[in-house]
Amino acid sequence: MQRGTRISFSSVNSSLSSLKNCQSYINTGMDIATHVALDLVENFNDEEDVRSMENVMLEYAALDRELNHYMRAFEETIDQIKQDKPEKIPDLKSLVKEKFTALESMNSDSDLEKNEKYMYFKDQLKDMKKQFRLQSDSNDNDDIEQIDEDIAVTQSQMNFICPITQAEMKKPVRNKICGHSYEEDAILKFIQTRKQQKKKVCCPKIGCSHDDVKGSDLVPDEALKRAIDNQNKQSWSIL
Repeated sequence: MQRGTRISFSSVNSSLSSLKNCQSYINTGMDIATHVALDLVENFNDEEDVRSMENVMLEYAALDRELNHYMRAFEETIDQIKQDKPEKIPDLKSLVKEKFTALESMNSDSDLEKNEKYMYFKDQLKDMKKQFRLQSDSNDNDDIEQIDEDIAVTQSQMNFICPITQAEMKKPVRNKICGHSYEEDAILKFIQTRKQQKKKVCCPKIGCSHDDVKGSDLVPDEALKRAIDNQNKQSWSIL
């Protein structure tokens, strides 16, 4: 390569950094949409309102996919240029557009439903509906015998107990792999202790066969936290 034709990638790296910031805004938007949907379920709003939030999540998922494709096309183009070391600066815009178009051509609607945050949204929404449907049925069904009601309450409260601390959870997190929930501080300390011992972490939930719990597999269990908080509010109101 002749002197003076070296390509500088500083501005390119800056652009990529800006794109990654855009991705953080999308993630924040999806988090907000999830919280709004859970609020709607908690306050027994119309199902149509909840579905509208699901459509918002799918729109965010589409934006996230498009942004990921663009960043991938950008990075692959730069890597190829660095490898080829051309004497003349190529048309970056055309090369990136070509790769981006190829990636976008493989899109399908089912891809959006595999978005990690969308899957989390659906999972939390399902649990939220289940939790508050049970509570609603319990409040509305005066004909249920007291013994059945006591059993239902006991079973619900058992789900609120951390399998590690054996106390009611205040900040529950769910394991994406096996679906069990734990107190956040307790499971993180458990993972750290086992890591120091160079041992894998078995899920502390009795009967679970998952034997490799990782911190990266844990997500906030917002639906469970709301159910616990709501149960405690009802207990205080009775007192």
